[in-house]
Amino acid sequence: MPQPQPAEKTQTSYEVRFDWGVDGLRSIADGAGVIIVIDTISFTTTVELATGLGLEIEPFPTTDRAAAAEYAASVGAKLAARRGEPGLSLSPSSMTAEKVAEFGAPRAVVNSLNGSRVTAAAAEFGVPVVAANLRNFSAVARWVLAYQQQIGHRVNVAVVAAGERRADDTLRPAVEDQLGAGAVVGALAALGIDACSPEAAVAAGGFDALRRAVGHLLTASVSARELAAVDQLADVKLAAQLDVSTVVPVMRDGVFRAE
Repeated sequence: MPQPQPAEKTQTSYEVRFDWGVDGLRSIADGAGVIIVIDTISFTTTVELATGLGLEIEPFPTTDRAAAAEYAASVGAKLAARRGEPGLSLSPSSMTAEKVAEFGAPRAVVNSLNGSRVTAAAAEFGVPVVAANLRNFSAVARWVLAYQQQIGHRVNVAVVAAGERRADDTLRPAVEDQLGAGAVVGALAALGIDACSPEAAVAAGGFDALRRAVGHLLTASVSARELAAVDQLADVKLAAQLDVSTVVPVMRDGVFRAE
């Protein structure tokens, strides 16, 4: 198994930690027993919907479509389409029972700038990786509690927001992922998994204060305006639904399945 690249270790004295992107993941994942990734408007909402319909999802760590297609064929899977293309794609609203049936493979390989990149990096740490969003945050917290009970001890939890990418490929923190992370941290705290870093506590407090405005905040966000410009606002409205799903996608051996 590839070893994680060295990174400055931060927040590791806390049970629940929060940071952004691949670099943030590598700074807080040391000693974590569970990694939770949030990419609200696209990847983790798509994964939640897909696995809820019985489809396996495997993230591909780069946006190289030719390499991703070649890899998918080598493992008996198919490459999901780009957002906005026909059929099953990175778009959450493409994940319907009809399109999953038409897809013709039990596993979809998905590549993206953010969620796929972060989850693929998270797999290097050899612990369960959970795809969370605004739709399933309570279910994710209950899964973590049940996992602790199953293994017989508490585990540290690294919560990572994927964010978006700027034109120069630097990270752009995204309000939708900040809110999703805060929802997860708050739900964990409500179950007694509450030794939070200041960064995690601030995220949870923000979600708690703004919960009633989540729908407006998401649809007014930079990410939503970008999608509205290409007539894909339906994905934003779907991703803004609060606590409506009990599906918990867990990645083991590089593949997400519902647990």
